Amino acid sequence: MSLRSPLARVRGLGSAKDGTHHWWLQRLTAVALVPLTLWFVVGVIGHVGADQAAVKAWMGSPIQAALMIAFVAVAFHHGQLGMQVVIEDYVHAEGWKIAGIVAVKLASAILALAAIVSVLRLALA
Repeated sequence: MSLRSPLARVRGLGSAKDGTHHWWLQRLTAVALVPLTLWFVVGVIGHVGADQAAVKAWMGSPIQAALMIAFVAVAFHHGQLGMQVVIEDYVHAEGWKIAGIVAVKLASAILALAAIVSVLRLALA
């Protein structure tokens, strides 16, 4: 016995079983961002008025550089997941929806990579 309607059985439509994975990723990145954002805010406030050498010395620590890279990666991924949901919910033309999601993913990856390279250059210089 199936709970699906005859029309749904003929069409073969049903759950793609992808929504829960996306939902969990959003929640996990949000939870990861809480301590990382607190660390980032405390670090920035602690270096207000500091010169470049002080910030470079702070970022030269392997722990600080790793935390900054984690912050950047998680923040961009979380933002990309959120924008994907907005596009999926509010863009109704399938072509524009796919183009928008691809553009957001590509922009997120490029900007995250640029930020991570910048952190590494600052930390290793």
